[in-house]
Amino acid sequence: MTVLRIGILTCSDSCVAGTRTDTAGPALARLCTERGWDVVTERLSPDDVEAIQVALVEMADSDRCDVILTAGGTGLGPRDVTPEATMAVSEREVPGIAEAIRTLSLDVTKRAMLSRSVSSQRGSTLIINLPGSEKAVRETFGFISDQLEHAIDMMAGEGHG
Repeated sequence: MTVLRIGILTCSDSCVAGTRTDTAGPALARLCTERGWDVVTERLSPDDVEAIQVALVEMADSDRCDVILTAGGTGLGPRDVTPEATMAVSEREVPGIAEAIRTLSLDVTKRAMLSRSVSSQRGSTLIINLPGSEKAVRETFGFISDQLEHAIDMMAGEGHG
């Protein structure tokens, strides 16, 4: 088993302002810890491209996260900018993860087709955008979590074995 270093970034104006409590980020942290992974950083960011970019770069480059899971900011609202911020700091897209999340989520809700989430790679860090609600992050994490260790091993050049 590969012990992953996880970063969790909740993107939400209302959570930063204190008008809503972030339950998605803590839920992701618990799910990761239950898998035996180390959650090395948990952060909140407003729905602002530059703020999200700064957080992602710090988490990938300074905190050396293997995987960064973002929660929120992936819909069609005017302040939903997490995918743009993610791609701006990434070197290449990993489209199959976001495609799988949307496909499997359609069995839960037709609104999954409105998701603009992306998955990408920055250096040796995999960044995955997840929805903002606790229920949705639990579901989507369940769809992808069993592939994350293998993904990080592949990114480290360990092949498909």
